[in-house]
Amino acid sequence: MQVQPYVFYNGRCEEAMKFYGEKLGAEVLFQMRFKDAPPSEGQTMPPGNEEKIMHTSFRIGSTELMASDGECNSASPRPAGFSLSLTADDVPSAEKYFNALADGGTVMMPWQATFWSKGFGMVVDRFGIPWMVTVPHEGG
Repeated sequence: MQVQPYVFYNGRCEEAMKFYGEKLGAEVLFQMRFKDAPPSEGQTMPPGNEEKIMHTSFRIGSTELMASDGECNSASPRPAGFSLSLTADDVPSAEKYFNALADGGTVMMPWQATFWSKGFGMVVDRFGIPWMVTVPHEGG
């Protein structure tokens, strides 16, 4: 069994994929736009959204995620009830990723050493996606 995060970007998916590619080295594995889907009864996308992303699969490090523009409603509130957790190999890498995700986003907990980690921080990126960035706890 495998569980993968599926993130809806409310019309900003392509921008998010480019941002994560530049900042985190994300790689798009598969992508389909709404214009690529066969017309189906009762499921129409408002005009002007044909180029929006209906589905994409992408990889960050060894994790595969899935995403979409969803209903392309930029007025929708940001997603809630989850956070993506990024665990880096070392403190410099983790801090670099944290700062990259904070670019245009909102820092919820500044990057810092904690009692459980040499580095941890929480940020909501420019797309409204909450992230927890950390390095592994040493000693078990």
